[in-house]
Amino acid sequence: MLKQRILTALVLIPIVIGVIFYAPIELFASFIGAVSLLAAREWANLNGLKTLAGQLPYMIAVAVLVMMLAMMPGIVFVLFAATTVFWIGNSFTLVMRNKPLEQVDGLRPGMLAMGVLILSSVFLAMIQLHQTPAIGSGLVMFLFVLIWVADSGAYFAGRAFGKHKLSPHVSPGKTWEGAFGALLGAVVCGVVLHRFEWFELSLMQLVFVCVATAWVSIGGDLFESVMKRQAGMKDSGNLLPGHGGVLDRIDSLLAAAPVFLMLVALAGGLK
Repeated sequence: MLKQRILTALVLIPIVIGVIFYAPIELFASFIGAVSLLAAREWANLNGLKTLAGQLPYMIAVAVLVMMLAMMPGIVFVLFAATTVFWIGNSFTLVMRNKPLEQVDGLRPGMLAMGVLILSSVFLAMIQLHQTPAIGSGLVMFLFVLIWVADSGAYFAGRAFGKHKLSPHVSPGKTWEGAFGALLGAVVCGVVLHRFEWFELSLMQLVFVCVATAWVSIGGDLFESVMKRQAGMKDSGNLLPGHGGVLDRIDSLLAAAPVFLMLVALAGGLK
């Protein structure tokens, strides 16, 4: 399993870096779009649409909503605001959950509708970050690094010091010590971002943005864990050897991308 994870990562990382820094916006959008549609198929499968005949219309619904929203920037801002509020609330709700999760059979219309909005928002947020004048590619890469640093901080701090469960009914392996490790890593990222001098924002503002983004990324991970537990599945798919499905790899990004964009924008960093 570990060998598969490493090999898959060695293949994916150069592709992702190449698309971020060297691909034209059309190719970048196509890549992010393809990832979003693959994630949409897995989201549909987790929430009751078990056949391609059901999943394909769902994927089309995500694509159509993205195309419609791309022509309505005012509505996109509302979507980003709504998803930011949702992910912040979700991160605290799942941490405080003290009831076991039960498997849910059949179609889940509410979760399917929510998925269309969430997957559309992450696609549009990634495109908007990439199109930030002068720093777009670097900003997208920084977001990926922030999530990776937070995940790594959580993993190593959890292994070394983890004793107190963060959300035992949702993800028994996560601990508060691991979460603090993730947030500490985010503080370091905030300091580094300030050194880049990309924004006319204070050190405290950028540290806050990074810490908040890392916190909701934990919530994104927990949210996907809820869907998998309710669906009775260990992974969202098997497309990525050693890593599971696409959703398993971007669960943190689903929350982090729109929240990072929204917080930087609200702080006055995107003008």
